[in-house]
Amino acid sequence: MTALAEAPIVTGAGLAAPALGVRGLRHSYGSRAALEDVSFALQPGELAILLGPNGAGKTTLFSLITRLHDRQAGSIAIFGSDPRRDAGAALSAIGVVFQQRTLDLDLTVRQNLRYAAALHGIAAPEAAARIAAEIERAGLAGRGDEPVRRLSGGEARRIEIARALLHRPKLLLCDEATVGLDIPGRQAILERVRALAEKEGVAVLWATHLIDEVRAADRVILLHRGRVLADGPAERVAEQAGAGSLGAAFTSLTRGPGA
Repeated sequence: MTALAEAPIVTGAGLAAPALGVRGLRHSYGSRAALEDVSFALQPGELAILLGPNGAGKTTLFSLITRLHDRQAGSIAIFGSDPRRDAGAALSAIGVVFQQRTLDLDLTVRQNLRYAAALHGIAAPEAAARIAAEIERAGLAGRGDEPVRRLSGGEARRIEIARALLHRPKLLLCDEATVGLDIPGRQAILERVRALAEKEGVAVLWATHLIDEVRAADRVILLHRGRVLADGPAERVAEQAGAGSLGAAFTSLTRGPGA
């Protein structure tokens, strides 16, 4: 495979850089293509739903953005910084909630957050204030000294989001963050994340395979077999697919030729 030229993602005069810019991104595992020419941009304060079935390439995309894997072709820019060339500036702007749970179950809520704050170089007094504020915003005030294993799945997820926000990132990546939760738990997590975008200006890329997590006006980036099949408001994606709903459009597009 011939690598694409890594031209930086540029903006017009006086325009702010996108929170996340992805252009011509390709990645393979051996002979299996995981991403094929993926391009999109996410603006500050915007929430976009990265919708795709399991195996679509969502986790691979997140791994490339966060430098868990090195990209093979294409370009990535986070607020104008390339995570390959300027990892400090790029990655310090990102908060991440991965699909796999990563809290230490035997540590308390506060200890988990204190450890994360130390990794980000946040001084102890400031860390204590931020931790207390995030625990309260997560709706778990008074439970900071409980071991994480006593929390429900939804409560643990809220703490993972709190941990991702400790260093005050401007871009939040959530990879299947509601997996395994019941409907009320999923809705509570989504409302928290939507508020971050709407009220605090945090850009959010929310990856999911669940249609019911998408609102009609949400921007949807539909990913299937490593390719972006559609990008736009959910209502328009359904209309352009000649379907009566996003769910029907999702089925039609992902079962199209070669699917």
